[in-house]
Amino acid sequence: MANRKTLIISELFFSIQGESTFAGLPCSFIRLSGCNLCCSYCDARYANEEEGKILSIDEIAASIHPGPLVEITGGEPLLQPNVYSLIEELLAAGKTVLIETNGSMPISAIPLEATVIMDIKCPDSGSVSLHPDNIEAIKRRAIQRKGSTEIKFVLSSFRDYAWAKEILLENELPAFAPVLLSPVKNLLPIQDLANAILRDGLPVRLQLQLHTLIWPEILRGV
Repeated sequence: MANRKTLIISELFFSIQGESTFAGLPCSFIRLSGCNLCCSYCDARYANEEEGKILSIDEIAASIHPGPLVEITGGEPLLQPNVYSLIEELLAAGKTVLIETNGSMPISAIPLEATVIMDIKCPDSGSVSLHPDNIEAIKRRAIQRKGSTEIKFVLSSFRDYAWAKEILLENELPAFAPVLLSPVKNLLPIQDLANAILRDGLPVRLQLQLHTLIWPEILRGV
């Protein structure tokens, strides 16, 4: 049956997955328009500032690369209700589906078969916003399907690092999901963050944005 439900799309592209535990794999990206936050270091501000293109779910599915891995991102993709239909359509087509969300929206309605990448915003982002139900939702998803959620903290400072450390240890998050710490380029030195992780013995993964190392001069579509 044709799926003519629509979404507002910022861009569709095929690239190397630069983040998460899927980093390094070829991946189709579906970037939805619109966001409810305004992070200081945002590298996809155009997804909120520019007018997107309205496409049906069938059109989106037909436009992506035939490879198995697909990420739905934004902006904040959960702002568009039809995103759940898109996730179901991609899963039904046999795709491995990642959905990156800023954590401000409840994740409970996301199908368990999809992998949630929750980018929890830290204080120096200027946009701290963690939905009160999402910590328990992460734990429920972990019990139902191991690896169904990953957690990312993008760190602008050691204040962010201390905040993230408190959140992940208080809630025992590494027991339920991979936790990735990613420094903001030119704000938090990579070596300093690595040393802090080693000093504190945190059960986390240091993450760099692989696509920015491969294509440092390209700001979108990678």
